Amino acid sequence: MTLVSQTHLSYFPGCSLATTAKENNASLHTFVDHFGVTLTEVDDWNCCGSSSTHSVNSELAFSLAARNLFQAPPDKPMLIACPGCFLRLKHAQKELAGSKERQETCEQQFNRPYNPDLKLVHFFELLADMSKEGIFKELGGRLKGLKIAPYYGCMLARPPHMNKEKNHHGLIEKTMAALGAESVYWPFISRCCGTFLSVSRPKIAEKQVNRIMQGAIATGAECIVTACAMCHLNLEIRCLPENRIPIFHFSELLSLALEGKFSRSWLKRHLIDPAPLLEEKQLINDLVPAGK
Repeated sequence: MTLVSQTHLSYFPGCSLATTAKENNASLHTFVDHFGVTLTEVDDWNCCGSSSTHSVNSELAFSLAARNLFQAPPDKPMLIACPGCFLRLKHAQKELAGSKERQETCEQQFNRPYNPDLKLVHFFELLADMSKEGIFKELGGRLKGLKIAPYYGCMLARPPHMNKEKNHHGLIEKTMAALGAESVYWPFISRCCGTFLSVSRPKIAEKQVNRIMQGAIATGAECIVTACAMCHLNLEIRCLPENRIPIFHFSELLSLALEGKFSRSWLKRHLIDPAPLLEEKQLINDLVPAGK
């Protein structure tokens, strides 16, 4: 059974999609709803620990991620959009699978049974299934004329003990091509944006971000498309004025390809306004302005 054939998935949004990247969350829901997939948030989910916690306290990082696994409904796959969240939750799941002691400790701590069959699904895996089903062929190349720099960030790279997990590199390019957009080839496609160093060491993050932005501009890209909400935030807040080009969440462009599904209100949440580019490409000229 493919993911496309399952109409109801549980959903872990993570902190970024619930706060700074609400437009990412909204456009993701819009896209999957269009294809009849219902997402139900995991009840009382919590932060996965992200990059910072596992760098400081590995046991706390494990507990934060593991709790979400125990909160998840046992009867359906759990969809995760954030690459960092997927990495932390998958790491905790592998630790649980390899330790009966950890399973029992968590069962007592969270007062729920361990579920060895819980399937964690990154949003890319759902999209890959959609692509195999030929869904994107129905969308008629609506993004024709848009030149993008695909940016995966570093969190889709897997540590050695997870090297059999799919990273789905190439999916953004393949999907955008099916929708009519052109992807550039550039060397920063998986370069780290600085992640949590944007807070603790902002100058380091700023240097990383501006190298990435300059790299996209040098290729002639008109915008960057991200797979990660944290990357999106860092690229917007740490780039210098001379390096500013629009940055989209992948889910936003997917929703833009759906007739009448895109919301101008999402653009208002961007620090670098993408509206002029989309208007120039005549991709949103028929949309009602936000707030009207």
